[in-house]
Amino acid sequence: MDEEGRFGRNEMNKIGVFICYCDLNVTGDIDLDEVINRVKEENDVAYVTSCRDMCLDLGLKTVKMAIEEEHLERVVITTCSPNLHRESFIESLAAAGIELHQIKLVDLKEVCGWPINYSREEATVRVIATLSAAIEELTHQQSIIRSRVPVIKRALVIGGGIAGIQAALDIADGGYEVVLVEKTSSVGGHMIQYSEVFPTLDCPQCIETPKMVEVGQHPNIKLYAYSEVESVTGEAGDFTVIIKRKASYVDWDKCNGCGACQQKCLTVCEAEYERKLNFGPRKAIYIPFAQAVPNKPVLDREHCGHFTTGLCQVCQQVCPREAIDYEQTDTFIEEKVGAIVIATGFELMPKPEIGEYEEDPDILEGIEFERILCPGGPTAGEVLRPSDGKIPKEVVFVSCCGSRDPEHGVPYCSRVCCMYLTKMAMLYNHAVHDGRPYMFYIDLRTTGKGYEEFVQRAVDEHGLVYLRGKVSKIFREGENIRVLGADTLTGKSVDISCDLVVLGMAMMPAPGIKELAAKLGVETDEFGFITEMHCKLRPLETSVSGIFVCGTAQGPKDIPDSVSQGGAAASKVLGLFSQEEIVTEKVAVG
Repeated sequence: MDEEGRFGRNEMNKIGVFICYCDLNVTGDIDLDEVINRVKEENDVAYVTSCRDMCLDLGLKTVKMAIEEEHLERVVITTCSPNLHRESFIESLAAAGIELHQIKLVDLKEVCGWPINYSREEATVRVIATLSAAIEELTHQQSIIRSRVPVIKRALVIGGGIAGIQAALDIADGGYEVVLVEKTSSVGGHMIQYSEVFPTLDCPQCIETPKMVEVGQHPNIKLYAYSEVESVTGEAGDFTVIIKRKASYVDWDKCNGCGACQQKCLTVCEAEYERKLNFGPRKAIYIPFAQAVPNKPVLDREHCGHFTTGLCQVCQQVCPREAIDYEQTDTFIEEKVGAIVIATGFELMPKPEIGEYEEDPDILEGIEFERILCPGGPTAGEVLRPSDGKIPKEVVFVSCCGSRDPEHGVPYCSRVCCMYLTKMAMLYNHAVHDGRPYMFYIDLRTTGKGYEEFVQRAVDEHGLVYLRGKVSKIFREGENIRVLGADTLTGKSVDISCDLVVLGMAMMPAPGIKELAAKLGVETDEFGFITEMHCKLRPLETSVSGIFVCGTAQGPKDIPDSVSQGGAAASKVLGLFSQEEIVTEKVAVG
C-alpha cells in the first residue's frame, strides 16, 4: 500500500473504505493504523484511508475525489450518526457515480459504545470485525430501486390519551382525515383519571374533556373506540391498516346512552377505571366514567350474567332502543393511510414487583390515590383508607418504586414521580388539614417550568416532610402500616407508623406495545418504549419512514411534554402530507 492508501490487487468490486475521525468520534480510542492495515487485507478492498470530519463539505469532497481517481465502485464510510448523514452522503456520492446500493455506512459509536466502554484493544478488534462484515455485505449487496409513491393524505393515530388527542386534532385541523384507534371504550387516557395536575393544580377533567368532545365531533376524525390495530402493511405514504373492533354487545348506532341498562344490571364487579378500588365498583354493562367519549356502554362478557349463567337478559329487556346484541362479534375494518402516529401511553409497574413491600389494601400506587383524591372519584374526593373507610392522619409517599433500581425494577428515572407525589401530598393536606404527609425520595428531580417552586410551596405551606433515603420494608402492624427506611442525610434509620402508603411506581410502556411494534415494524428499547431515530435531532421519527411516536409511548414524560410531542408529531405528518409523492427504496429482485 502506498502513502495514499492504494495497494495492488485484482479487485472485483473495487471497494473503498473511508474511516472518519474527529473529536466526537471513537477513533481516538482505537489503534487506527492497525484497523487500516487489517482492512486493506480484505478481499475486494482497493483503497483505505482515514479522513477528518467526513460529514462536512471538505470531507465529502475528499471522498468524491478518491472515488474518481481510484475508479472505486463501492464505498464503506464510518460515521457517528448514519441516520442523520445518510442523505448527504447519498446525494454527494451520486455525483461521483456511486449508487445507493453501493454505499455502506457504519456507526462506530454503536459498535464501541459512547463514551467508549471497551479497552483500546477490544475496541480495535470490534471495529475491524464490523468493517469486515460491512465489506462482505457490500460485496453481495443487491441493487436498490428508488421509486415515487403517491401520498394518501389520511393519518392513523394509535392511542387516545392526551398525546394522541393532540396529534389527531392538529392533523384534523390541518384539513386531513384522521383515523383514531383507542383500545378502551373512551378516549382520555390516564390524564382524565387524575385529581389535579401539577404545577398549576388545574382540573384535568376541565381541560381535557373539551378536547375529548372535539375528537368525538370533529368532521375530520373517524374514532374507533374499543378497537385495536390488527395488522399494518405497506410503506410511507401508502399503509394498509386492519383494525379490529371488539364486540361491545351494544349497537352503538342505536344506543343513545340513556343508562337504563346500567341502572338495572344485576351484576357488580371491580372497575378498571377506578383501579379496582373497593370504593367504586361498576356494573357488568358500563360506561367507564361520566364524561366518556363516546358515551356508549360496553358489556363485560366475563362478568355478564347472560354469558356466565345463560339466564339473565335484563339489560336487553330494559333497553328502549333494542341496542343490546348478545350475538355481536368482533369485526375487522380496512383503512388506507399515509402516515401513522404511535401514542399508546403508559402503565405503572405492578406493586407486587417490589417484593419487600407487602400486599395490602392501604398500600396504594399513584393512580389509585389519584382516584381517591379526585372529586369525581369513588369517594367524591374524601380521603379514606380502602381497608376500613377511615380518614388517614399520617401518609407516607415513597418515590422511585421500581425506577432507578436495576435489581428490582428498571434503571431509568420515570421523571414525573417526584412531582406527582408532591402534588398528591399537597392535595391530601387540602383534604385532611390535620394530616401529616412524609416523602421518601432518592433525589428530587424538578425539571419543568414552575416545578421547583411547586416543591418549595409544598414544604412551606403544606408541611410536607422530605426524607432523603430508601425504604427497605413496608408491612402491616395491627391497624397501621410500618415503613422502615434510612435517612441518608443524617445516617439514621427511619421507622414510621402510618395509616396509608402511596407508592410512586415506575412508568412502563403500555401493555402490548411490543406486539404492536412488531406489527408496525418499528423498533423498541429493552423496556418496550418505541425507539426514536435520534434522541436529539429526530426524536419523533421511528425506524420506519412515515411512522412517528409521541408521548409516553417513547419514554416517561409529563403532560406538557406529551402534548408538545403530540403537536410536533402532527406537524411531521402535515409536512409529509404537503408532498404529492415521496421517494421509497426497495431491493431489486432477480
